[in-house]
Amino acid sequence: MAVGQDVLARGRTAVRWPFHRRPLPLAVIGAAALGAALLAAVGLGSVTVAPGDTLAILAHRLFLLDLPRTWSPTAETIVWDLRLPRAIEAAVVGLGLAVAGTTFQGLLRNPLADPYVLGTASGAALGAAIAVLLPVRVEILGFGLLQLLAFVGAIAAVTLVYRLSRVTGGSPLTSLLLTGYALGSLLAAALAMAMYLSGAALRQIFSYLLGSFDNASWAELGGAVPVILIASALILVRARSLNGLLLGEDAAAHLGVDVRRERAILLGLASLITAAAVSVSGLIGFVGLVIPHVVRMLVGPNARVVLPLAAIGGAILMVVADLVARSLGEIPVGVITAVIGAPFFLMLLRRVQRGYEL
Repeated sequence: MAVGQDVLARGRTAVRWPFHRRPLPLAVIGAAALGAALLAAVGLGSVTVAPGDTLAILAHRLFLLDLPRTWSPTAETIVWDLRLPRAIEAAVVGLGLAVAGTTFQGLLRNPLADPYVLGTASGAALGAAIAVLLPVRVEILGFGLLQLLAFVGAIAAVTLVYRLSRVTGGSPLTSLLLTGYALGSLLAAALAMAMYLSGAALRQIFSYLLGSFDNASWAELGGAVPVILIASALILVRARSLNGLLLGEDAAAHLGVDVRRERAILLGLASLITAAAVSVSGLIGFVGLVIPHVVRMLVGPNARVVLPLAAIGGAILMVVADLVARSLGEIPVGVITAVIGAPFFLMLLRRVQRGYEL
């Protein structure tokens, strides 16, 4: 899509971004909204814990404050052991997917790219399906076999796509996209066969494909959160390179960017984030597609501004979506993000086809 490849890099004088010169107020508003969303996610549920008690429990457990106990041991268990790990995991996964989506859209210069564009989702899904079929149970750093094989499958798929794209003809970006599509289709066929053979375990595979934070725990956070946060921070450090690549490889080279090295590093970091995220949450779509564009509409295309704001926006969306999913009877959170994201995707596709700037 020729229009799609250039739409992120071009600028129009008619475009007005309301926070183009004032991103800090937007960041403050976003941080406050994220704090409110986390507080609601921790306090609300089948057993509601009052906001004051929720804050007191968190202060007591996080800062070891000796506060008057106005809450029950059951409420403390619910807040600290069940809801807080789930809310943090949702926030970090949303943060990671938004950062990865912003990175892929910039690298590929395609506004319709998302974190799963290079076969990450297909590789993770196949790995998870294989884990369900194997009569083995292991756990490493809070990761069960399903999470481990999903992570390995995602990393293996992206690595294979990258290596195959380097030996095919055409431009590097076109080769990446086409190779990702081809390998993703092949892995999807293998996944279909695994699902066909799964029998009674089919429901568990479907649960993973639709995304969920039901199994969130402190141990699981210890395995996934550091990977996502460190890789996201490293991408933010390389925002200048991402800005250069948005202008095209020739322009980036003239600006002093080592195009091949920076592209490989950014692709690797974004893929690592995606693999870590999907290994614990399953396949949750649209976050990495929708959030970067919402932020870009508000502040413009500068990656130094878009990346941190997209991280905040992705965290907010995922925490709220998980709260809604939990409130509706533990439906898959991927259903909620799809309901939010699909209409936006259709609007985005229409704008790109008309050549509008985002």
